Amino acid sequence: MKKETRAIIEMIVCASLWSIAGIFIKLIPWNGFVISSMRSLFAGITVLAYIGIKRYKIILNKRTLAAGLFMGCTYTAFVAANKLTTAANSIVLQFTAPLFVVIFSAVLFGQRFKRRDIIAVLCTFAGIAMFFLDKLDGGYMLGNIFAIAAGAFMGGMYIAMGRAENTERFSAALIGQLTAFVIGLPFAFTTAPEISVTPVLSIIILGVFQLGIPYILYSRAAEYCPPLACILLGAIEPLLNPVWVLLFDGEKPGIFALIGGVIVIASVTAWCALGNKDSEVCNADDTA
Repeated sequence: MKKETRAIIEMIVCASLWSIAGIFIKLIPWNGFVISSMRSLFAGITVLAYIGIKRYKIILNKRTLAAGLFMGCTYTAFVAANKLTTAANSIVLQFTAPLFVVIFSAVLFGQRFKRRDIIAVLCTFAGIAMFFLDKLDGGYMLGNIFAIAAGAFMGGMYIAMGRAENTERFSAALIGQLTAFVIGLPFAFTTAPEISVTPVLSIIILGVFQLGIPYILYSRAAEYCPPLACILLGAIEPLLNPVWVLLFDGEKPGIFALIGGVIVIASVTAWCALGNKDSEVCNADDTA
């Protein structure tokens, strides 16, 4: 199997596991910062175990610190958003990340994206917006702000991780878990979270299977996928989220959701196909 093909598969599995976040976050009756902190504790243990198995060195430099800080802030902002606004709002607004990648790359690095990259980003975001058009509620201002912040942080995270070496990515992931853990830890002492089977089990699932393992997969895939490729493939997450809602809550997607799903899937498929025609679908130089 080509390394690029493997990277695509890893990103698909990664995004699928990311998609279970909303269900379990809603199940936990804790403050959002506490959930983020404890989730990152178990995710950090998972990542650290993988680093130990692979015998990677933990690297501290500008890249790993920047990527880790962006990552930790993304975790915290996203969980807080899920507690303060609807899951649909959180996902849609966080997925402004592709737009932030384009903006940050152009402003900070002077990068020129190909026309197809920009079209793919705009089509993907338009599809996701349509997907939740009938559920994007008004209000929830603070939660919406957190969700937009998560999108900005995620955009920075993708750029920083895309410029890191393979071992640096795992170090950044570990720093990200530590950052989120530290940010939310004080709230664990001030809010007195309920300790029972459901929230504790949900936290473990979130930490190991929804965050730890997926970011191991993402860190591996990022070696061969540029930032935009990772984000566009990561758009599978909001597409799967309504499936879990349908299975566990019986909520059926509307016509706008179906149309949005077609737009996103078609955009990602066409973008990957065109990228592969010119070079390799996940060539890291493709966004230069």
